[in-house]
Amino acid sequence: MVGATLRHTLNPTVLGGGYKANVIPGAAEAQVDGRFLPGMEEEYFAEIDRLLGPKVTREFIHHLPAVETDFEGGIVGAMADSLRAEDPGAHAVPYCLSGGTDAKSFQRLGIRNYGFAPLKLPPELDFAGMFHGVDERVPVEGLRFGVRVLDRFIDLA
Repeated sequence: MVGATLRHTLNPTVLGGGYKANVIPGAAEAQVDGRFLPGMEEEYFAEIDRLLGPKVTREFIHHLPAVETDFEGGIVGAMADSLRAEDPGAHAVPYCLSGGTDAKSFQRLGIRNYGFAPLKLPPELDFAGMFHGVDERVPVEGLRFGVRVLDRFIDLA
């Protein structure tokens, strides 16, 4: 979960070419899911174009910028205060999300965005290992913690 937030990623997710096993296709295509770090979009696509070479063309199916915002202000303070009210040792920290987010669309409108989904997990739970898997789950008490934090956050924000 953290590795994809420290470097650019590019993963082929759909491959196509040909219609029959014993016929060489005249063309093939690949759809890839690419993610680049905030502020590094030009460098990212320059490297992809260099790797593709002159005989391969690249086009976008969907393209949105990487989102970046300052981690300061009243909303951030309300998040931190809400967390500490339920867990005095908690710290609100900035986080780089590797997944998709609606914030990318709102950023184009000039709206600052923060993700805030408080969830308290026991240390023995391998949440990262279950993430988006067939056995993904969280403890009910972890959800209750999040509801209490979010309820307080709404009052403070």
